[in-house]
This record gives sequence, structure tokens and C-alpha cells, in this order.
Amino acid sequence: MISGVDIGYKKLHTMNRRVFLLSLAKVVLLGGIITRLFSLQINENKKYLTLSDKNRLREWKLPPTRGEFLDYFGKVVAGNLKVYQLHVVPEQVEDFKYLMGRLKFILELDNEQFSKIIKKKKKQKPWETLIISENLTWDQFSKVNFYLHELVGAKPVLSVARSYPFRENYTHVLGYVSQASENDLINNEVIKKNHVPGLRVGKIGLEKTFENDLIGTNGIQRYEVNAYGKRINQIDFKEGEKGKNIKLTIDTEVQKMSNELLIGKSGSISVMDIFTGDVIAMHSSPSFDPNIFLYGISHNDWDLIRKDPLKPLINKTISGLYSPGSTIKPIVALSALENDVISPNFKVRCTGKMEMYGQTYHCWKEKGHGVMNLRNAIKQSCDTYFYEAARKLGVDRLNLTALKFGLGNKVLKDYYRNEKEGLVPSTEWKKNNLGRGWVLGETLITGIGQGYIQTTPLQLCLMTAQLANGGFKIYPRITVEKNQDSFEKIKKKMNKALITKDEKVSPIRKVGEELFNIGGKEHTPLFRNQENIKFVLEAMSASTNEVMGTSYGSRIDDPKYRFAGKTGTAQVKRITEEARELDLKTSQIPYEERDHALYVAFGPYKNPRYAVSVFVEHGGSGSSTAAPIAKKLFKIIIDRHELREKVRKENLVGA
Repeated sequence: MISGVDIGYKKLHTMNRRVFLLSLAKVVLLGGIITRLFSLQINENKKYLTLSDKNRLREWKLPPTRGEFLDYFGKVVAGNLKVYQLHVVPEQVEDFKYLMGRLKFILELDNEQFSKIIKKKKKQKPWETLIISENLTWDQFSKVNFYLHELVGAKPVLSVARSYPFRENYTHVLGYVSQASENDLINNEVIKKNHVPGLRVGKIGLEKTFENDLIGTNGIQRYEVNAYGKRINQIDFKEGEKGKNIKLTIDTEVQKMSNELLIGKSGSISVMDIFTGDVIAMHSSPSFDPNIFLYGISHNDWDLIRKDPLKPLINKTISGLYSPGSTIKPIVALSALENDVISPNFKVRCTGKMEMYGQTYHCWKEKGHGVMNLRNAIKQSCDTYFYEAARKLGVDRLNLTALKFGLGNKVLKDYYRNEKEGLVPSTEWKKNNLGRGWVLGETLITGIGQGYIQTTPLQLCLMTAQLANGGFKIYPRITVEKNQDSFEKIKKKMNKALITKDEKVSPIRKVGEELFNIGGKEHTPLFRNQENIKFVLEAMSASTNEVMGTSYGSRIDDPKYRFAGKTGTAQVKRITEEARELDLKTSQIPYEERDHALYVAFGPYKNPRYAVSVFVEHGGSGSSTAAPIAKKLFKIIIDRHELREKVRKENLVGA
């Protein structure tokens, strides 16, 4: 029998054990809490301080500031504007439907704009930033910032956008920028490294060629935000580096005039310094305003450009391939003289046509020019004379001369990826590419710039420049660099090359000069006898400044502006006998069947400095359409020469 004392003792023992266990549990729990607090406060202090800061601080990667393009006189032709944008980061959005409803109300978006944003969201990947607007007004930007505490996931951004102040005047020179694509990020590490949502990069032209120089580096902006994500104050700002500015050789005033002279026409104008190779103007018409690509071009605007029959998207100056027509005749004459095939006194009777192996080859003058020597043949552009000259010369020798003077080769290949090479045919070319032998009739039509031969308008400008400078090789350029040779240095090199042309240079010296690039780029003579060059240039002057010359109607009597040139009219289809009999005016012929009009020239004639090529697609004859354009152009080119020289000399002093 258990006594009451034993029972009491057992109860007391049980209670003491429970109290002990409970106390022990409290100690363990308290110890765990203290240990955890110690771990949080001491051991993991940096980790949670960082997480706290991330919750309190926001960091924005700012878009890089793109470098600018300047014309020769320092005028900005592609600059930057500050723009206000609104981005949405989907990962930070709690209720996307609510957010979009509020933004529609705040920004006063219409249904079409709202639908576009929703469609864009569906096409994007979940982690990609959604750009609500790329060009907010100041009022819209202010309203978004005012309501930001209730717009979780929305991010107002001060960004930089490209600006083209001269609109269509520079489109085919500069190209344009547009939003970076997936391919841009894959193919260019510099773009990938500096990418932010909405970043614009070069798509064509110089904007694309110099992308890595222009893009710049990102800035970093850090803000303290409250519990609602609203900015309280800026903590830190690290400014990014602006991209490199690039100076062009282009004169904006000449470029603008080129645009004005080609309004309503499809064509091209090129102007080049005949010694330095500086491109003074390079315009392709029609053009378009590149600013419309900055925030995404509308379907209507894109269709207007894409479906325009005059093809404004094509840079005709460097990508258009055309028969040069009679503008090739100075090169045919030079090649025939250089190869001793004919002399200046060689005569041909022109009756308006010539027969060969049952084929009739017509001269542009129906009743013929009568007896022609070489000077008069160039002056009056007699086709019959050049049929005979080409026959005696042969296409292969003509090919070599034409290639030396810049035809059939890219002119600005380091600047434009879409430039075409063109074609100067030869017997070997036809055999290799067409699998057939060359025939004599093809030589005849090549001699008047028809047939297989294809050139770009810029190649014709280079050809003329290298004739006008006395027959020396030049290196065309469209950007100004500090290490480029000056006009004076180039002239000295040309004079030295002329003096040493016939001197024998030892193989060791020649290899050494090439190996160490002594003297930089060589301005080698492209002729055998410079008297032949002088003869051709004088005949081109007669073509412009003497009665019966094909461009006599476009002459300028004032010696200051006097120039010399050669007209060209290139057929786009074979003229039938029926069409010859009808003798229709250009306006009576369907547009796409009209001849192309060309003109090449240099001036001022006494001391030439500039070469010009004018091309008007389906413009009719070179004398009536292209030459008058060159006349207007030479006045502004020569009037601005002194200003250009002043800037050039200032740059030499400052270099």
C-alpha cells in the first residue's frame, strides 16, 4: 500500500522534471534566437545590408550618348536630342492589367495606341523590358512621375535620341539608326555591352560603318526610393563616355543645292576634290527623312517609301549601275592615244551610220557629222568616230585604261558596304562569265558606253577627277582624319612622281619603299604621255565652251566659273527603225523607256580643283538635262572654295 507521502513525492518529482525540461527548452530556444540574431547582425551583416540597400536603392543603366557627325565646317548634321520615355519591367509588375489601365488614363492613350502596346507585350519574352512610349511630352513625363507610387513596375527614363536636322539631304550619306535587333546584339560585342532597352544603333550608311566609334558607353544612375518605389533622392551618378564625333568632307550648302537640283527627279550628283579625293557632295534622289525611323516607322510611311517608283531606298550614287554613255569617250580617246592606235589628226567620215557584217551602227546625229578629227569627235560626241576608234583599239586595251581611272572598282569601299563594283568588260570576262567569245560589234558599242559596261555615278566622278588633276591616282575619302595628306603634300607627291616617272628605280629601293610605306599613299601617274591627258582635257573644254560643243548651251563665260565637261546619253532599250522614223520628243516616250542623262565635268578650267558627275535617270539627253544642273552647281562650288580653303588652312595650323 502506497502512502500519501510517496504519492506527493512522485508528483513533485514529475513537476520538477517538467519544469526542468521546459526551462531547458526555453534556454535552447532563447539560445537559438540569440545565435540567429548574432548570425544576422554580425556574420551576415553585409549580405542583408546589401539586400536592404537593393530594396531601398535603385540603379539605372543609362543609354550611351552617341557621337555626332559634323560637316567640313563643323556644322552638326547628325546630333542628339534628350527624350522622355516610359518603360515597364514586367518582372516588377504586380497587376499588369491594372497598371496598363492606369497608364492609359494618365497618358490619354487612344484604343489603337493601347492595342499596339498589348500586342508588343505578347510578342516579347517575359523578361524583356516593355517600352510604353519612346517620346513622351514633358506634361506626360511629369504626370507619370507624380503617379509613380501607384505604378509599380513603371520606369520613367530620360534618354537620348538621334536627330537629323537636314532631313533628306544627308540620308544616303549618313544612313539612319533604329532600335537594336537581336542580330545586332549577336554580331556586335560593343552593342551588346552597352545595350539598354530602346538603344538605337546604325542600320545603314556611315551610321553603321562607324557604329563602334559612335556608340559611347553607358552612364549609371542610383536613386533612393521609398516603400512604394518612388524616387526620393539621387545617391550617385556616373557619367558615361560620349561616342566619338566624326567630321565629314561634305559641304552642307553644296549638298543642299544638289538635293534642290534633283527634286522631282531620280538621279545622283557627286562632287570631288581632284587632288585630295575629298567628297564635297554625294546626293541620291529621291531621298527620305531618316527621322521617321527613330521611333518606329508607320506602315503607311513605309509603304510610301517602299512603293515609290523612283526608288528612294536605293543609293544611286554608289549602288546604281548604269551604262556611262558618251561620258566614256574621253577614256576611249585617251586609251587610243596612249596605245598609239590613233593620233589627234586621225580622221573618220561620219554619215550618220556605219555598216559592219550586216549590222547597222547609228550615230546620234541622223545625217552625220561629216569628216571628224579626234578633237571635234569629242567636242561633238560623234558616235561613228568612236566606233572606229574602239575597233582599232580593242576592248582589252580599253579595259585596262578604264580600270586605271577608277571604273569597275568600288570608290568608297571602306565606308559603304552596299557599294557596287560595276563592270568594265573584256574578252576574258565574257568567256569566263557567259561562256561565249567576244564579237567585234560588242567592241563598237562599248566604245560609246553601251553594252555590257556598267558604272556608278561616283566612279564617273573619280574618272573625271583623275583626268582633271593631270592623270594621277587619288584616294577618295568622305571623313576628315588628322593623319591624312594635305593638298600641298599631295601636289608635291604628284610633281615628284612626274619627275621620277621615267627614272629607273632599283628593285631593292622599290621593295623597301613599299615595305616601310615611305611617303604614305602613292599618287602614281596613270598615263604614258601626259600630253595625251592635256589633249583630252582641252577637247572637253571645247565640248563645253565652243560653238557646236554638245554642252555649249550650259557654258559660263566668266573665267572664274568656267568649266569643261562631257555629255552622255545612255539608252535603256534598243531603238527600232520605226522609233527612229517617228523621232519622238522625250516627253512623248514612256518614262521607263527614256534615255538616261549624264554629264561629267571639272572646273575651274584654268586651275581645276573639283570634278562633278550628274546623272538623271530617264532624263533624256545629257546636254538638255544633266549639263544645266552642273552649270548651277559649279557656281556654288567655286563660290564656297575660299571658305573651304580657309578652314583647311586653319586645320593645318592646328594640327
